[in-house]
Amino acid sequence: MSLPTLALPGQLLGPVDKYFPGPGTHIHEQQIYASIAGPVVSSPSPRPSQTPSTSTSKSKLVPLLSISRPPNTTSDPGILGTGSGGGAPILPEVDSIVLARITRLGPRFATCEILVINDVVCREAFQGQIRREDIRATEKDKIKIEESFRVGDLIRGTVISLGDTGSYYVATDRNEFGVVMARSEEGRVMYPVSWKEFRDPVTGRGEARKAAKPF
Repeated sequence: MSLPTLALPGQLLGPVDKYFPGPGTHIHEQQIYASIAGPVVSSPSPRPSQTPSTSTSKSKLVPLLSISRPPNTTSDPGILGTGSGGGAPILPEVDSIVLARITRLGPRFATCEILVINDVVCREAFQGQIRREDIRATEKDKIKIEESFRVGDLIRGTVISLGDTGSYYVATDRNEFGVVMARSEEGRVMYPVSWKEFRDPVTGRGEARKAAKPF
């Protein structure tokens, strides 16, 4: 199917094995749908490669789908909004449930972009950090960042505090929090087989993740 130029909320955009979900979209049963009304934008995925070969890197660069939002303006208070009815732009708060994309891994924390707050799509992504000790509730001394997340993973978590550099601390230490969508090194969407592993549907090879418990 071809991408529509203009989407309405709930409109089907394409499968997750051909596109990567961006701001203004959501996933349901391996399909990407529009969360808000607006022009559909397809752009190169920001997901960087880890250490794959050239051919593997190309398979990872699936297009990023997003819904363009109207620009902010202060001349008319009725125009300034969040995609949910106007008012001040939504901000993450303590206990907010968020969807975020992992952008960078470090030895002590993972950096992410917060895209959705309490089911409301953000106008602009907020920076978040997931500290190693906030990834899961048990055996915290054995946690390894690279065995919990990979760059490009979509995670569900909760905001636990405001960071000291303008970012937000996010935790995934509850069963329902963690990775909700992950791609294999070959670029295929994987499915969870346990709380700590996703599996490639074609090769059957498993990859370590801190998986979110499905609803």
